Amino acid sequence: MPSTELRAVPTDRLGRRLRDLRVSVTDRCNFRCGYCMPRSTYCPGFRFAARAQILSFEEITRVVALATRCGVRKVRLTGGEPLLRRDLAGLVARLAALPQVEDLALTTNGSLLTAHARALRQAGLSRVTVSLDSLDEQVFRRMHDVEVPLAAVLAGIAAARAAGLGPVKLNTVVRRGLNQDGILDLADFARNEGHVLRFIEYMDVGHSNGWRLDEVVPAQEIIERIAQVHPLDPLPPRTPGEVARRYRYRDGGGEVGVIASVTQPFCGACTRARLTAQGRLYTCLFATEGTDLRAPLRAGASDDEIVARLAGVWRERTDRYSERRTAAGPDPSRVEMSTVGG
Repeated sequence: MPSTELRAVPTDRLGRRLRDLRVSVTDRCNFRCGYCMPRSTYCPGFRFAARAQILSFEEITRVVALATRCGVRKVRLTGGEPLLRRDLAGLVARLAALPQVEDLALTTNGSLLTAHARALRQAGLSRVTVSLDSLDEQVFRRMHDVEVPLAAVLAGIAAARAAGLGPVKLNTVVRRGLNQDGILDLADFARNEGHVLRFIEYMDVGHSNGWRLDEVVPAQEIIERIAQVHPLDPLPPRTPGEVARRYRYRDGGGEVGVIASVTQPFCGACTRARLTAQGRLYTCLFATEGTDLRAPLRAGASDDEIVARLAGVWRERTDRYSERRTAAGPDPSRVEMSTVGG
C-alpha cells in the first residue's frame, strides 16, 4: 500500500469531496463556437500550445491514477476537440485499465466521431456526449462558425450508438437570439432517437465569448416550453454532485435535463476538478488560477508527492463562483472554456 494512501477522501473547505475529473487532451478545436472559441480570438495565427507543452498519455494516466487515491471515480476526456489528439483510443485503453475508474466518458463536437466511435468503445470508453446546438443547418453553422455540415455530426451520433456508446448524451447550449426556437425540435429528436438531452444555460466562462446576461435562456423557461407539448415530472439526482436537473417524459419517452449554472447554481454539491492539456489543475470552471502539475511530474516528483499536491489543492478549495455571480460581466483573468474543457 502506498505510504500516503489516504485514510479518508479529502474534502474542501465547504465539505465537498473530489469525485469527478475532466481531462483536456488538447487545446485545439476544428469548430469556432461563439460561446467557447470565437474566431475573433482564435483566429489564424493564434498560438496554441506546442507539443512539448502538452501532457503525454503516460503523464495523463499517471495523474488520473493518483487522483483516484484522492477519490476520483469518474473521468471525462475533453478538449478543445479531443478527437484531434492522435490515437485517443490508446489513452482510453490506459485509463479504462485503472480499476478505480468506474466511469470513463468523452465530450466531443461529433464531427470526427464516425471514424473513431468503434475503436473508442473497444478501448473501453463507457459513454459519449456530443454537442448539438441546433438541427437547423443555418443556425448550426452560425453557432459553430465552420463549414462542417450538420449531417457529419448526426452521422457521428449514429455511429456512437451503433458502436455501443448509447444512449448518447446530447448537450445544447441555448443562447437567446440564436437557437432558442429550436428547443422543441431538439427535444423531439432526442426522444425519437433514444438519446439523452441536456440543455445548458449560456455561461460566462472566460472572457472571449462576450457573455451577456440578457442572452441567457433560463432553464425554467426551457422546461416550460417542452412541458407545454410533452408533460414532464422531475426526477431525483442519481449521484452526488450531479449538475443536471432531470425530468422524465410522462408518456414514457425518456428524459431531458437542464444545467442551470446561471439561474439555479449548484456549487454546493460540486465534486469536479479539471486538468488542462498543459497539466494545470483547476478546481472551478470559472477559476482564474490553476496549479501546475506538469512541472513536478517532469522534475521526478514521487507518486506520494503528487498525491499530496492534489489533496492539498482540493482541501484549500473554496470555489462557489456561480452562487456569487453578478451581471457585471466576465472577468478577463478567468480561464477560457476551451482550456479547461467545459
